[in-house]
Amino acid sequence: MSTISASLATLLATARGRKGLSLRQVETATGVSNAYLSQLEGGRRVKEPSPVMLHKLSELYAIPYAQLMRAAGYPVPSADGPADTVTTIAARLGPTTPQEEDALVDYLRFLRSRDEGRKR
Repeated sequence: MSTISASLATLLATARGRKGLSLRQVETATGVSNAYLSQLEGGRRVKEPSPVMLHKLSELYAIPYAQLMRAAGYPVPSADGPADTVTTIAARLGPTTPQEEDALVDYLRFLRSRDEGRKR
């Protein structure tokens, strides 16, 4: 059984303790099971936590999302340079097929054109 990063486990446990929250309270607030949270905090999780779950925890714990993503081993754009939108989207969605990428581009174009129509 592989483990998650010790830095992520420590970061999560420390953040929850700082907020004075029980595992059950975190579960209620985020929808992430307390058993899964316990495994993460103990460094006993087989695979990386999902970016969506990390986002929920970052909001509850008031920790920068990028910090949790980095601690979990996901690629994160550096703070020095411009944000790499492709990396951010890939981290949030996971692997995508070329067809899915085309569909996402089409949908974004639709949203932008709809928003432009409302501004007039």
